Amino acid sequence: MLSTFVRRCRGLVPAFAAATFAAATPGLAQDIKIGYISDMSASGAAEFGLGALWGAQQAAQDINAAGGVLGRPLAIVARDDMAQPPKAIQGVTELLDSEKVVALIGSANSGNVLAWLHLPQQKKIPVISPIATATDITKRFESSGENYIFRVSMVDRDQIALLVAYAVKATKNKKIAFLADSTGYGQQGMKDLLAVLKLHALDPVAQEKFGGKDTDMTSQLSKIKAAGADTLIIYGLADANAYVLRSMEKVNYFPVTLGAWGNINTPLLQLAGPALAAKLIFTASSTATSTPKAAALNARLLDKHPKMTAFVTAAQAYDAVLLLATAMKAAGSTQGPQVQQALENLPQVEGVVKTYDKPFGKTNHEALSVADFHLAQWQGGRVVRYDDAITRTIAPENLKK
Repeated sequence: MLSTFVRRCRGLVPAFAAATFAAATPGLAQDIKIGYISDMSASGAAEFGLGALWGAQQAAQDINAAGGVLGRPLAIVARDDMAQPPKAIQGVTELLDSEKVVALIGSANSGNVLAWLHLPQQKKIPVISPIATATDITKRFESSGENYIFRVSMVDRDQIALLVAYAVKATKNKKIAFLADSTGYGQQGMKDLLAVLKLHALDPVAQEKFGGKDTDMTSQLSKIKAAGADTLIIYGLADANAYVLRSMEKVNYFPVTLGAWGNINTPLLQLAGPALAAKLIFTASSTATSTPKAAALNARLLDKHPKMTAFVTAAQAYDAVLLLATAMKAAGSTQGPQVQQALENLPQVEGVVKTYDKPFGKTNHEALSVADFHLAQWQGGRVVRYDDAITRTIAPENLKK
């Protein structure tokens, strides 16, 4: 089920994306074009896609106000992939061949990113993924000699390391259970959950799954409850997780409940309601309350886009553009090979999510790691950082992966 926010955007985003392109390019041959590709209208991930677009645009505006890059303005050229891999491939091809972008940012859906990654890699165009979390995104071409794929986002294995570290400390009876959807996303998450919990010398007391369109998970939860689990990790998308919470209410079973960062999307709040949504603790890299810089960016974006919900992707995309611009300046060029080398040798860069100290290297194209993540929850209709006595005791040695 699509959120009300996404349904409203379906009719608006194509025109909005076209306007963004038109405003960015007429007669400005000297523009440095950065391509942006993501779902912005068709699925629950559209909230992530729109947030990232707005963050990227704000970064370009701020950089241009300070003089641009190499004396030239940045322009964000957007395409909506509508959550469809063929559409994503088409959009990336247009950005590379017709728009002649010098770098790419995107996309919200890991499957879409994996479908088109070979195109910029072949053309030696740097990519920074500010949303998608599949581990393989930055690994696919790491043995090719020159890997053009980078990321400023969460990585599935790393966020699972944080969730399990919290669960191990939260459980009072050492009985932890897993519940994942039956998609490739959920089942890969289940594999990572099992592997990471094993690093803590524990096995789950129950592991259950549900279909992506299921709305009643009382059977699975009854089994988990019967197994005595006092802590549960759910690995699914926000709308399905909302139905898990509603099923918990039906069976009157509320263990400590944890989930991945997709729960930032508003379907969780809309379908579960504020009281139930607040019972789920999930991972995040940045929220509007994380730092003064985050709060300031969030306020500016909300002034322009009052319906923005996914600040975390806005912050990550903002930083992705900032890192690209810094690399271009360091390289003295917008040519892909030079920018790729500069990205791997960046100095310290002050971002919104964090201060990046040599964020990338020859063998590491992940700007964020588990050490940069924290927990969050829905409160008062917005996502805020979650801290308690347990989070304050989680040390680096607990973040096993």
